[in-house]
Amino acid sequence: MLVSDGKKVLFLDRLIRRFMLLFGTISSFFDAVTFTLMIVVLHAGQSEFQSGWFIESIATQTLIIFVIRTRRTPFYRSRPSPALTAASLAVVGVGVWLPYSPLSGVLGFQPLPAPFFLVLVALVVVYLVVVEGAKVRFFARDAHRAALSPRQPRIRGHHHRVARRASRFTSRTPSGHEAASSMTPGGEGRRHHLVRAAQTTSGGV
Repeated sequence: MLVSDGKKVLFLDRLIRRFMLLFGTISSFFDAVTFTLMIVVLHAGQSEFQSGWFIESIATQTLIIFVIRTRRTPFYRSRPSPALTAASLAVVGVGVWLPYSPLSGVLGFQPLPAPFFLVLVALVVVYLVVVEGAKVRFFARDAHRAALSPRQPRIRGHHHRVARRASRFTSRTPSGHEAASSMTPGGEGRRHHLVRAAQTTSGGV
């Protein structure tokens, strides 16, 4: 589909760019909100800031999969597979656990206070709601364009219908040269000659 039609390639390119600009901007906005909350409200130090941004990023960018994987609204109407659910929750769980793990010092993380996680839950919920609303508008625009310019139905000509019906009664010759000769005047006799020679040979064996 992408190679045979240049218009479809161009459409897909525009679709990807729109997707990146819309949802990338939303993600960057919530990153900025996280920075503000961590520095201004929670007065986080360097290690706390790194831990908070890491947990917020891994939670939002993992859980957004459940929203953008389907066009249904709300997204939970389309049930994900158990494997996808388990993998996503495991990734978020590991991300939350790392600041409290023995690896926290190596990674530059630090355990976070309980108020941060209350803010994190609220932030993730608002983020998913905003992405859900943006998804509705994103796909509604494409549906509107499709309604304005509907795809023309494919119309096959008379020769195609005749060839399709005749294919049940057409036998292929062993080579293209013999097939071409059978279509020329006198080629039908040559075709019967080949069939008769094949029958004689098989009978002799």
